[in-house]
Amino acid sequence: MKTRIYKISSSNVDAVAIKEAGEILRRGGLVAFPTETVYGLGGDALNDASAARIYAAKGRPVDNPLIVHLGRIKDITAIALEIPEVFYTLAEEFWPGPLTMILKKSPLVPDSTTGGLKTVAVRMPNHQTALKLIEMAGGFVAAPSANLSGRPSPTKSKYVIEDMDGRVEMIIDGGETEIGLESTILDLTTSRPEILRPGSVTKEMLDPIIATNFPDIMENSSPNVARAPGMKYRHYAPKGRLIIVDGEEKAVISYINAQVRKEKEAGLLTGVIASSETWKNYDADEIKCIGARQDEEGIAHNLYRVLRELDDKITDVIYSETFSSEGIGQAIMNRLLKAASYQVVRV
Repeated sequence: MKTRIYKISSSNVDAVAIKEAGEILRRGGLVAFPTETVYGLGGDALNDASAARIYAAKGRPVDNPLIVHLGRIKDITAIALEIPEVFYTLAEEFWPGPLTMILKKSPLVPDSTTGGLKTVAVRMPNHQTALKLIEMAGGFVAAPSANLSGRPSPTKSKYVIEDMDGRVEMIIDGGETEIGLESTILDLTTSRPEILRPGSVTKEMLDPIIATNFPDIMENSSPNVARAPGMKYRHYAPKGRLIIVDGEEKAVISYINAQVRKEKEAGLLTGVIASSETWKNYDADEIKCIGARQDEEGIAHNLYRVLRELDDKITDVIYSETFSSEGIGQAIMNRLLKAASYQVVRV
């Protein structure tokens, strides 16, 4: 399959390209497109065959549910049942934006889109191109991240092209994404709403509206049933083995440098992910500064780019410092722990 690539500016949506992309989706094809979080791999959410193609293109397990993206709050009644009033309160506050909510699905949504679940995950992206594409596609676009399953989500078009060229009909290049981490997922079908995946809409932001249970980011068990994307399978992982090191700053630096020396002696390429306050203290083959500790939004924005850049250098072993677990730091550590398969060394 030949993939067409359209480059658009953040301030100007190419009407011709978006119309063509919408037609591709209506015909059951696939289009990768930018959102404010990461790039999405879009298909018609109401087309059973489109969902199957998304799973095949990503190499994604078919029981890993997809998120349905819509462009208007009022359209929710077509795809969800028994919608609680708090959904509308949250939608008015956070949509368009990086909050996904789980509701009971209507018969209009095929089981293939929801991974066989009787619930549906929905969100409205805060991105002009994405919203226009959803409109042109008929209003409902299923879109996981536009990467091969298990790899770091793409925040730049070059990584979408690397993973999806030849697998999809079109890639819309909208430059680098703004947030850099996937949306928060909030389950509204339980007796007490639960955050199933942390993101940039934090517990602290949700608490004034609804009290929430927040997942323990150090939990290393996987559920038998994936209630939301990213819960059951290895996600966000670089090619190299990632190990997280937790402890006092000097002890972490000392431990990582000692391990790096051993890895180098074994002929392995080594990488380190560190803050701007400490990165100059390391002696690995590739040292990636992820940002200043006080700038958690910057760290979130840079995380997947750093993991992908380490992939470009064919790194064998990567060590990472830990970061704050407050606010969006919860989302950062959630992704790092998933990428490391919960390999944490405490020093």
